[in-house]
Amino acid sequence: MKQAIILSFALLLFSSAHAQTEVAIGIKGGPNFATFDISDFEGSLKNRTGIHVGAFSLFKLGKIGIQPEVIYSQQGSKIRIDGQELEGNFQYMNIPIMLKLYTVLGLNLQVGPQFGFLSSAEIDGNNVKEIYKNSDTSLAFGVGWDLPMRLTVDARYNLGLSDINDSSTDNTVKNQVFQISVGFKLFRF
Repeated sequence: MKQAIILSFALLLFSSAHAQTEVAIGIKGGPNFATFDISDFEGSLKNRTGIHVGAFSLFKLGKIGIQPEVIYSQQGSKIRIDGQELEGNFQYMNIPIMLKLYTVLGLNLQVGPQFGFLSSAEIDGNNVKEIYKNSDTSLAFGVGWDLPMRLTVDARYNLGLSDINDSSTDNTVKNQVFQISVGFKLFRF
């Protein structure tokens, strides 16, 4: 009898955990509003608008989720210095790994590291990739909403932690990117 009670309790725990478990694979994309944070800069910086597109997987157990992603991201900044306006167009492949804390009705808070890999860097059409580091580390945080019908909406800020400047100047250059995403869960288990 004691074994039957323990087995029933174990099955109840397993079935309730299984009912709250979700694994999903999806796609996402949206606009980026990016700028540089440059130390000791004697000009002005404005947002550069670009896009980001990619794929994600979600591993959710109860109110906690882990969401690794692979995202192509257009970043950079509009730069005004000495009366001249320049535009920095940088392309990254980013890998954020987000921890998601679910509250009510699919709303969630997100935080996690993001690792970026520079694929191209141009300022006014000139290749400047050699004076920037090939990798970038950021802290990503934001809010999201997992809607019915497999849709997701996210607003996220990526705060650059690493200096991407690899030139002889003493200025530190860090990426700052605000993203708005709409996603769709292609597969959900």
